[in-house]
Amino acid sequence: MIEKVKSLMINYGVNENLAPFLSNIITLTAVMVISLTAASVVRKILFRVLESYAEKSKANWHTVFTERRIFDRLVRIIPIGIIHAFAPLFPPYTEWIQRIAYSCMIFFLLLAVDGLLDGVNDIYSKFEISKIRPIKGYLQVVNILSYTVGIIVVISVFIDRSPWILLSGIGAATAVVMLIFQNSILGLVASIQLTSNNMLQIGDWIEMPKYGADGNVLEITLHTVKIQNSDKTITYIPTHAFMQESFKNWRGMMESGGRRIKRAIHIDVTSIKLCDEALLSRLENIPHIHKYIKDKRKEITEYHTDYNGDHSYITEGSHLTNIGIFRIYIENYLKNHPKVSKDMTQVVRQLSPGENGLPVEIYAFTNEIAWSDYERIQSDIFEHLLAVVPEFDLRIYQKPSGYDVSHAV
Repeated sequence: MIEKVKSLMINYGVNENLAPFLSNIITLTAVMVISLTAASVVRKILFRVLESYAEKSKANWHTVFTERRIFDRLVRIIPIGIIHAFAPLFPPYTEWIQRIAYSCMIFFLLLAVDGLLDGVNDIYSKFEISKIRPIKGYLQVVNILSYTVGIIVVISVFIDRSPWILLSGIGAATAVVMLIFQNSILGLVASIQLTSNNMLQIGDWIEMPKYGADGNVLEITLHTVKIQNSDKTITYIPTHAFMQESFKNWRGMMESGGRRIKRAIHIDVTSIKLCDEALLSRLENIPHIHKYIKDKRKEITEYHTDYNGDHSYITEGSHLTNIGIFRIYIENYLKNHPKVSKDMTQVVRQLSPGENGLPVEIYAFTNEIAWSDYERIQSDIFEHLLAVVPEFDLRIYQKPSGYDVSHAV
């Protein structure tokens, strides 16, 4: 073709020295116009077909693939393929044109595969199972392998050697390869273990103090786990670190629907006493303990009637203590609280008395798990209990402050 263009130009009076150069330019221009026109036509037809399909289909995969420019990258292979096909028109440069064109086709094919894997992850992430079984780490492994194979093929094309020769060379340098891809290998193994054992999911609230992480998991990849902390900062932790370091996952709390309260009120030991009749009569008017005091009085009366008949000792209420009644009051208060779970453990217990008084610990679960709601419920409970302590002739233990010392006299 070039020779025909050259002869035609000479026939029209073009200089014989300039004719070869111009014929090459004209032929190259013609090839470029053909390749670009073909790409443009294919692109229009392809996108028209996709738009027509999108109108009839409820699936959104074509939208995702379009956003990831998968089809656009595949279309770019067409003009390069045409250039590769027309390479024999330029005999001195045929081999190198074909090598470069072939490498470019592989490059755009790799970009398309990259976009395809990202698109698959985008589509998969729309399903609920993606939070339990994320696949981004596995897709990244496939991506690395595809780029590795692509680079090997490109190198083999440029040096005109079989790809298997390069692969055999890599096999001999396995130790070096292992060193280069050490983090990727560790990340892959960790991802498999985390997923198979259901140890970590997207959306989980985790704590990992060593890395300053305390928040929700946003993303799990081959190399890192992305966590948004409660102060909105982002922490990136190596994926393999989750198999080497301990971490706390709050998913169990989230799934149970209840959040634990475990806090103690410290009572001044010197305020603990036996209840007299006046105190019992006053406390008996409190709804949460009215029935308890009435039943306890009856029980004590029956006991002394059967064994010693001493009623004077009973009427003083000496068998009931203010701290014991206060404990029963807390138990009944929690049982009747609308925000405390009735299906989970509720315990009100006394811990060993110490230098800070007698701890009365509350162990229960709220039926709200949101942090703000949980803190509000917990505050409401303890504000109430701290306020009613004096009704039982008890005192909250508090170490002396400067105010106490100044008013001691």
